[in-house]
Amino acid sequence: MTSSDEILDIVDENDEVIGQAPRGEATARGLRHRCVFIEARDAQGRLFVHRRTATKLLFPSHYDMFVGGVVGAGESYDEAALREAEEELGVSGLPKPEPLFRFLYTGEKRSWWSAVYQVRCELPVAPQVEEVAWHTFLDDTDLEDRLGRWPWVPDGVEAYRRLQTHRSA
Repeated sequence: MTSSDEILDIVDENDEVIGQAPRGEATARGLRHRCVFIEARDAQGRLFVHRRTATKLLFPSHYDMFVGGVVGAGESYDEAALREAEEELGVSGLPKPEPLFRFLYTGEKRSWWSAVYQVRCELPVAPQVEEVAWHTFLDDTDLEDRLGRWPWVPDGVEAYRRLQTHRSA
């Protein structure tokens, strides 16, 4: 089974499940589904930043300051957050990511419910080569410096801005 065959719950504007569809179909038709965004920081408090592979279905070769992905059919946000963080960072035994907030992301022809988490990763990372073309850990100043210069995934940028607002409230 390929990632485009993965079955997703399709949700309405209130995040209630209204059906299911394969990921490829959900993407092609712009069906609203669920995603998780996990801010992963190392022992020094630096943020895991990566460039997505050129083969990614959405936003290929763009940078992201979150690990994460889609929530599978019948899977909880919490389950997906831990699964996605461990998969993308290439670790096992990661602490349970802490849920922070949810928001409805609406981009060009696309919309998904987004749950934002944070986790401390003190394990050596070995990112999934199918997902991550390049990675590093950046402090907040270095990340801010690169925001205007690198091509970033738009949903990640929105989640990052909302996270900053959440933390300053």
